[in-house]
Amino acid sequence: MGYTNSSMVVYTKLSPNHSGQRTMAIDRITPHCVVGQCTAEGLGDWFYKSSTQASSNYGIDKDGRVGMYVEEKNRSWCSSSNANDQRAITIECASDTTEPYAFRDVVYKRLIELCIDICKRNGKNKLIWFGDKDKTLNYSPKSGEMILTVHRWFANKSCPGNWMYARMGDLAEKVTKALQGSGGGSASKGTQASVLKDLSEADAVKKVGALFTADQKKSGILASVSLAQFILESGYGKSELAQNANNIFGMKCSLSGNTWSGSSWDGKSRYTKKTQEQNADGSYETITADFRKYSCIEDSIADHSAYLIGAMNGKKLRYDGLKGCTDYKKAVQIIKDGGYATSLTYVEKLCSIIEKWKLADYDAKDSGGEVIRWYRVRKSWADSKTQKGAYKILDNAKKCADQNPGYKVFDADGKVVYEPKTAEPAVKVPFLVKVSISDLNIRSGAGTNFTRVQFCPPGVYTIMEVKAGQGSKAGWGRLKSGIGWLSLDFCQKL
Repeated sequence: MGYTNSSMVVYTKLSPNHSGQRTMAIDRITPHCVVGQCTAEGLGDWFYKSSTQASSNYGIDKDGRVGMYVEEKNRSWCSSSNANDQRAITIECASDTTEPYAFRDVVYKRLIELCIDICKRNGKNKLIWFGDKDKTLNYSPKSGEMILTVHRWFANKSCPGNWMYARMGDLAEKVTKALQGSGGGSASKGTQASVLKDLSEADAVKKVGALFTADQKKSGILASVSLAQFILESGYGKSELAQNANNIFGMKCSLSGNTWSGSSWDGKSRYTKKTQEQNADGSYETITADFRKYSCIEDSIADHSAYLIGAMNGKKLRYDGLKGCTDYKKAVQIIKDGGYATSLTYVEKLCSIIEKWKLADYDAKDSGGEVIRWYRVRKSWADSKTQKGAYKILDNAKKCADQNPGYKVFDADGKVVYEPKTAEPAVKVPFLVKVSISDLNIRSGAGTNFTRVQFCPPGVYTIMEVKAGQGSKAGWGRLKSGIGWLSLDFCQKL
């Protein structure tokens, strides 16, 4: 087949580290993490060294610039697997240097665009992520399908890191939607950009919605309203509204802190700012509010919610009636009437965002009328980047923690509500046991649900393996002879 390279490339330095032309057709994409906030040039220099003994087809640097180091026609040395690299386009992505090796937003968005471009040029209109190694490697993609694989399946590595691994399904969904939404490869650049723009806004909604805690709901403001304001005003999404609105949250593209002019820092964790804000009647009032140095999105929304509930005009609440309001349309109107925004279309804009993205779902209460509490699975409450997920059902959060060593379940107040027990140390084998009774069964497997082989004569025996099983508290021991298993409840360990 004929091979082409991406037109998105802005820097090229071809590496000598490759195996020449592929022996397999391209039907895989394998994203990697660099473990460093590299530049396209720096990555090119690294792959150019023959001593590196590694390369990738493409790289995306910390600013979203795409470099090419091995042409698509050739097999790179990237995934610790000849079989995978013969079939895959490999992409190294700039990342943080520690787990979960997070990508910057611009890097992830460029990865989506590059995957769309790769699929289109190779005649694919669907990108698939199974999330299962065996299922993926045993699957034969159809003519229009491309499949995602990861480095960790072929080597003892974290690559592409837990941050990207958790987003592989999201990557496949966005790329497939863009491909199929654009007619499978015939769309103009304008159409593709429009699809990507819509996807990035949807992604912002999911990210913020997943982080919205019960504490904000208990504060008295509807989650839907605070979420809609965040999307509209923070610049977190890439919609026209987010790009053109005032940045009320003071975060712009960074969540690292608030350094508004005119604000004073207490030297620890909080800024205080006095502002002159216009009332509905045209007069001005001095508003004093406290704002944290935000460590995460949750904190920024929490403070904003507290501001709306507590802001005063003299001795009167600026947004009187907002606390406890259960109708988002009424709540938005209260905020507008309080002088929060001067735009005549502010109410319509917020309500349209709430309705478009179904943000009222975040206002839902359980059958008893109580606010739904979210349980978060993290290594520590302070380290929000390690979060594996947020769950309404505690049992689901516990299952997630059980599957991820070192993780705990936290409630909305940051208190540990579940911590998996440390696994019991493995029994050292082999060891000797003494059987004193004459009617102890030898069974074909570790449990009374397995068939009896014969009685075990009294004596001393060597146990080679121990397993838990039905009918024994101490477990079952496998005999060295290989004939079967004994219940250790009836054996004396020597």
